[in-house]
Amino acid sequence: MACLLEASAPKPGNVHRGADFEDLTFVDLVTSGVAIGASFDATLERPPAERRLGRLVIAAVDAMNAVCDRNAYLGTILLLAPLVLVPDGAALSEGVTKVLAGLGATDAATDAATDAADVYDAIRRARPGGLGDAEEHDVRGSAPNDLIAAMRAAADRDLVARQYANGFAEVFGEIAPCLIDARGAGLSTTMAIVHAHVTTIARHGDSLIARKCGAKVSAAAAARARHVLDAGDPNSEDYLSALADFDFWLRSDGHRRNPGTTADLIAAALFALLRERRLPPPWR
Repeated sequence: MACLLEASAPKPGNVHRGADFEDLTFVDLVTSGVAIGASFDATLERPPAERRLGRLVIAAVDAMNAVCDRNAYLGTILLLAPLVLVPDGAALSEGVTKVLAGLGATDAATDAATDAADVYDAIRRARPGGLGDAEEHDVRGSAPNDLIAAMRAAADRDLVARQYANGFAEVFGEIAPCLIDARGAGLSTTMAIVHAHVTTIARHGDSLIARKCGAKVSAAAAARARHVLDAGDPNSEDYLSALADFDFWLRSDGHRRNPGTTADLIAAALFALLRERRLPPPWR
């Protein structure tokens, strides 16, 4: 449901129900989202000892690849997997900390190394674009024994990795509250998602834009997002006009400025709010 809500909202620069890319469509996203959900369910039906993050990630990527010939949701899968593994009834913010603690160099070193190897394998299977080269823990090389150490090494350049390093601080501390505040201010769920998307880009730029186009372009995206926020109330004509201009700029240059990492973070925040029943229907 988080994937479907995220993909349906007309977020600037992203695929949604009113805008496809040449190599990725709205149908790709919704079918992948359904497949990922089913794979999570299947993994969670296994005995507790077999519910490892690496296995969850690789099963979800395989499910995505079975219905889509493009990387639709790798970042989202990496973010949702630790949240999915939090036991029912436990607070997500506390539970995910325990899940992440099991991925580092602990007494269960064999399990941690297996998780890291599976995650690296899943990333390669997803064939993500714009990865570039890393001086250490490059996904094209051997997986480390400590996945969290690898995520910490990438945290300054990738917001998905940063969530593993800081306990999902941006998801829980920024994006989810932004969505709730926007709903409380009277915005529809769809427009709350759009507003949270723009707000997140304004604060952080976008990791995918930075990898594909460079840090300066990511900073330019952040500046343009701040211009949208400064234009006025989200329901005002000035805001919507600035939003349309931002969308046009992001889609230029063959959609290389697609803020895909921000979309992944939005999906994770939506999952958290749905799981904790803080975002109830109706969602239209």
